[in-house]
Amino acid sequence: MAKRDYYEVLGISKGASADEIKKAYRKMAIQYHPDKNPGDKEAEEKFKEAAEAYDVLSDPQKKDRYDRYGHAGMEGFGGGGGFGGFGGGMSMEDIFSQFGNIFGGHFGGFEGFGGGGGQRMRKGSDLRVRVKVSLKDIANGVEKKLKVKHYVKCASCNGTGGEDKDSVAKCTQCGGSGVVNRVTQSIFGAMQMQSECPTCQGQGTTITKKCSHCGGQGIVQEEDVISVKIPAGVAEGMCLNVKGKGNAVRNGVEGNLQVLIEEEPDSELIRDENDLIYNALFSIPMLVNGGTVEIPSVDSKVKVKIDAGTQPGKVLRLKGKGLPSVNGYGNGDLLVNIGVYIPEHLSKDEKKIFEDLSKSENMQPTEGAKKNFLARFKNMFS
Repeated sequence: MAKRDYYEVLGISKGASADEIKKAYRKMAIQYHPDKNPGDKEAEEKFKEAAEAYDVLSDPQKKDRYDRYGHAGMEGFGGGGGFGGFGGGMSMEDIFSQFGNIFGGHFGGFEGFGGGGGQRMRKGSDLRVRVKVSLKDIANGVEKKLKVKHYVKCASCNGTGGEDKDSVAKCTQCGGSGVVNRVTQSIFGAMQMQSECPTCQGQGTTITKKCSHCGGQGIVQEEDVISVKIPAGVAEGMCLNVKGKGNAVRNGVEGNLQVLIEEEPDSELIRDENDLIYNALFSIPMLVNGGTVEIPSVDSKVKVKIDAGTQPGKVLRLKGKGLPSVNGYGNGDLLVNIGVYIPEHLSKDEKKIFEDLSKSENMQPTEGAKKNFLARFKNMFS
């Protein structure tokens, strides 16, 4: 089923401010919160749909991309699908972990999955790595294997930090929530404040005997090889979000791995968004007589016909021979800039040939050629 427009989901206009977006999400999240709708699958889906919309529209970079390309522009960029976004199967725990603070502690269900008394969901830190990609990688998509050092759950204690199951107990001060509440008086009346439990440091549990393998941390550092599928059409500076491959944390969910794209410069082709540019240099006889030449593209050579009398500065456009759009809206073009090589060293006989040719009327620029040249020259500075 096609996804609904994110602005429609939250009931706001495209020009809504950040505060309006937050208020709209808060209203919907309260309306469809699982605690208020136990066992209601439709409400749960609406709750997730609102969280997905808020994830994109509350982030300036994601919002800008969504405004330009719609849902297709979010594929593979964290949010709305692809690499660990909501559409990729984000759980209710993830939603509570990521957006729980939007209610400032005044709505119990957002402090943990399932509502009041539940353990507060903690999230490990994200990691960021840089990946270099060639034009060929960008054109076809590529799978990269990355060596990543990160913290993972300790296998000996399954991330609890205790030597055995009897060594881990619910914190008696916070009841396992990881937070404590206190009421203070202000000019606005009584206000409830929430802070990290000082006894368990927000863990929700206490350990009587620490795990001998991880020392009670619940996590150990390992080096893993992680396969990342990079979609065709990516560009310099884009960030792919790989869910759950960041650092683990005791009694919480793993952070994400952020893959930052770096483009390797190509020796022959220049990228201009989805178009490719090739600056071709031809001999005088080639442009005078015309012929067929081979031009480099991303994957191979393409044959191009040069018409007799082609002028330097002309641009040949090869439709669809550029790079694919990351949102799947077709390919760019390959643009061939025509240049002419003027010989720097000539033999006596060659000089004589050019001297004789210079006397020919056909070797003199026509009025039309002069006008075209001046027009191109003006465009360079306009």
